[in-house]
Amino acid sequence: MTLCQSIRPNHPLRRGTILLVEDEPFVREATRSILAHAGFEVLPAENASEAMQIYEQRNCAIDLLMTDLILPGCSGEQLARNLRARSPEVAVLVTSGYDNPDYETGNPEASGYFLAKPYSRQSLIEKIEKILALAPLRRAATQAG
Repeated sequence: MTLCQSIRPNHPLRRGTILLVEDEPFVREATRSILAHAGFEVLPAENASEAMQIYEQRNCAIDLLMTDLILPGCSGEQLARNLRARSPEVAVLVTSGYDNPDYETGNPEASGYFLAKPYSRQSLIEKIEKILALAPLRRAATQAG
């Protein structure tokens, strides 16, 4: 798979572009498959550096950053801060096998939303749909200054 290869399923409606950052290959591929079959365009990356390269190659055109909290070299939390410094309207979903109460409020003005691992297909899709449904509100707030 190339650095910025996107996965586009045979789905009639593209539901959004997700930058998926997960260092565990099995989890990354399983999550990519779930999201692609649900109609999302998925841009997989194994670390923060690769994620930022993809983000730049896509001219910052992503709807959601989904990242593991613990990544080699740069945490998912730092990656989210770096990306949102450039694109404040981008939604963030952080995942982890560890509890993180800072994310559990689901406040888009905080660092992002949180989803505990392991998650089910249904809980993942529901969480992403909820986050993306709030995206127009987030864009309006960031553009209002």
